[in-house]
Amino acid sequence: MASAASPQAGTPIVEQSEANGTEGAQEESLISDEQWKAIKRVIDNLYAFRQSDGHDPSKVFHRKVNKRVLPDYYEVIKEPVALSTLKSKLQNRQYNSFADFVRDCALIPHNAQTYNRPEAGAYQDALVIKGVLETEFQQLAEDGIIPKDDAILPDLGEIPPASPRPVEEDEEEEDEDDEDEEDEEGDDSEEEGGKRKRRRGPRSLAAITKRDATSKDDSQKGGDSDPRKRRGRPPRVDTPMEARIKAVLKGIRKHKNDMGQIMIHQFEKLPDKTAMPEYYQEIKEPIAIEIIKRKQKRKKYQSVDHFMRDINTMFNNAKSYNQDESQIYKDAVLLQNEAQKLAEAEKSKPDDEYVMEEGRLPLPNGILHNGELWKVGDWVHIQNPNDVTKPIVAQIYRTWQDTDGQKWVNACWYYRPEQTVHQYEKHFYPNEVVKTGQYRDHHIDEVIDRCFVMFCTRYSRGRPRGFPKDKEVYVCDSRYNEEKHKMNKIKTWASCLPDEVRDKDYEMDLFDGPKKTKKIPTPLLHMLKEDAKETDEIPKPRWGAENAPPIVGAVHKGGRDENQSPPPEPTPSPPPQPPAPLSRQIPTVPKYETPNFRRGSEMDSRMANNHDHTATPPLSHNNQSHLNNQPQGTQYNQQSASSAPIQYNQYGSHATSNYSQTQHHGSANPSYQSNQVDSRYPQIPAPYRAGTVPGATTNSVRPHEIFRLSEQANAQIPEEVRKLYQQDEQGNVLFFTAPPVDVLQPTKEGSAIAHTARYLAEKLRRQMALKEKRKAQDLPEDYEEPKPKKAKPEVDEDLNDRVKIMRDKALRILIEQIQEGTEAIQKDLYGADWEEGARFEAARRAERQAEAARKNAALAESTRKRKENETVSLTGTGVYLDDFDPRY
Repeated sequence: MASAASPQAGTPIVEQSEANGTEGAQEESLISDEQWKAIKRVIDNLYAFRQSDGHDPSKVFHRKVNKRVLPDYYEVIKEPVALSTLKSKLQNRQYNSFADFVRDCALIPHNAQTYNRPEAGAYQDALVIKGVLETEFQQLAEDGIIPKDDAILPDLGEIPPASPRPVEEDEEEEDEDDEDEEDEEGDDSEEEGGKRKRRRGPRSLAAITKRDATSKDDSQKGGDSDPRKRRGRPPRVDTPMEARIKAVLKGIRKHKNDMGQIMIHQFEKLPDKTAMPEYYQEIKEPIAIEIIKRKQKRKKYQSVDHFMRDINTMFNNAKSYNQDESQIYKDAVLLQNEAQKLAEAEKSKPDDEYVMEEGRLPLPNGILHNGELWKVGDWVHIQNPNDVTKPIVAQIYRTWQDTDGQKWVNACWYYRPEQTVHQYEKHFYPNEVVKTGQYRDHHIDEVIDRCFVMFCTRYSRGRPRGFPKDKEVYVCDSRYNEEKHKMNKIKTWASCLPDEVRDKDYEMDLFDGPKKTKKIPTPLLHMLKEDAKETDEIPKPRWGAENAPPIVGAVHKGGRDENQSPPPEPTPSPPPQPPAPLSRQIPTVPKYETPNFRRGSEMDSRMANNHDHTATPPLSHNNQSHLNNQPQGTQYNQQSASSAPIQYNQYGSHATSNYSQTQHHGSANPSYQSNQVDSRYPQIPAPYRAGTVPGATTNSVRPHEIFRLSEQANAQIPEEVRKLYQQDEQGNVLFFTAPPVDVLQPTKEGSAIAHTARYLAEKLRRQMALKEKRKAQDLPEDYEEPKPKKAKPEVDEDLNDRVKIMRDKALRILIEQIQEGTEAIQKDLYGADWEEGARFEAARRAERQAEAARKNAALAESTRKRKENETVSLTGTGVYLDDFDPRY
């Protein structure tokens, strides 16, 4: 509601003494104390005046017009004045004569008559205020307080005639304009001297907007006639229910009052909270036409009755707040009755009467194609006939089916940087796209796969939860104006999205910290001519196929846009690194020789450092050059010279095992460890003490284990080196947690290491004994004794079948009862449109179930990862001296 009568009295003005006059006044005031009191009395009377129906004609003149709401007001009115102006000048004693005060008072009605049409409410209120002023000044002249000449309002010029009123637009045209307004809502373009576009629509309490008959043609002036560059708009694809709602909104706009004013204009906007706080204290559910239209566009209404509930609430609020004799009360009664008649008439019409132009059949629940559901709000890749390697990045705005049964989508295109025309110093994020005004129709077969576009403020914080990792994720922070070749920063991301999804948000998997993304120069910098100048004409993009973005854009050397950031400074060179500190000398470890092991070998140095019991594969001198290619978790600390154990991030959130592990049952041949000393590994003094090793503790018996490197790491070991060690069937080198009991040196240089003859003879003896045993029992040689099976209890199969049949029958009966109850509830809620309401709820339920499934899957994955990180092996995977050295 934009108008409401308030019974409250005007704001009193505190009287000032002569001593409080403004310092530094340009001229000495000629106003007497009695005249100052008269000025205060006139202002108080203006605030307190009420018409017979309780209407306050001064309310629209309390404050000056908001420049952000009506920027053109200050282009028409050069001396804006309000009652607050009079109060301020009175308190600061800024009037030099009473005639100056009279002139300011005369400006208030004169300005309102100049800007507004004669039938506007502000124009009518200005005439009332003018009459009140004339009466007040005439009374002051009769009392001898002011001269009679000062009691006459000065002539401030002729009131210009009103421009012809344009024909009232259809509801469809207004909807299109509203879409433009909301689309530009977040455009911080700073164009035309930094002025934002003035939004259409009725004026607030201050005044009724002056309409220009030529404003409709402004959008068609200038620009290129190329249809590929003209700003588009999604086609109208309304369901029968949406068409009925639009018909009711259009019908109530046709009624006018005795002064020729459209009645519904009074209900377009809610009152200003600062001007009328008492309205929001009394009205618990405030609503206006602009809110109802927004809900209708965003598909919030589930039926015509749902829509009519808001319409009735709006009119009931007006009747509850205003007096019965007021004009707005009478208009509310008339419009409410008319809206009820229109709604009943629309509901009685069959759905066939609401077929869209060109026979479009809307598909509000989306299109099922290639096993996937494509619906409004989805980000997609669309076939690009100009370049198959760069599919069109787009967002779906409409889905429908034509008369031939073919299914279509209308999508808003997003251009890549190389498809735009921009200044050569422009920098872009990697994977950046810009929103365009291109809304194009595409057959569903042209949709390739999914992608995602994030606003720049969220792109650095994470990724959409549950979105496949193999799909592209783009970043966007600008709109692209194809006519002016300018990029304007997006202020509100929601204004770039379809109405149906503006209120929805998506969950994210956040990074550990904000991701720093550095902008990179334009990919078209090589296209800038060497002799390019700032005064050159802006180049044009090169177009190809009709329904596709440009093949390539262009760059120019013109001035940067006002909102374009300067190019980033080059990254400075890193400061010189201080020289590495010298390693302190480590005393040599005494060597204690045994027949098969030598102290000071590579194994001893490695094991002395392995206090954290982390498994590390043995490396010979031949493959030292491949150490740096190993994953971080398996590298040695080559720079440390202290005796502290080397720490590995074994259980960190990002640690991954590079080994596959199996139990060692003794059948595999353990490998022989190299005895060469590697000077890269720190030597730790360890004086001999029977039964103890520094940094080691007594361990219980552990099963033997075998480790394998990952395929990538194993492939990095040269083949001639792998042949020296034990391998599995796939050629992977085997690593053992325990050495062989007895090892013979290879008889030939380069031959593989194997078990001793005694071990092989013992193994052969066991195999022969087992063979003789099976022969005595008349069993085949490869016979294996079957494992005993657990006895299963006898089950009455017939009883189980009967129970299953009864259970299925009871389940079917329960489902039928639930469905019947659900249909009964939906009929009570939606009436004749219950089937449409049921489909709507089914779609919402499927969407909620899918969202719940995604959340459960993400929770299960998070729980699994957390358990993996919390699991710590008590046995460890290290190798200890007391496992094989008899001296410990």
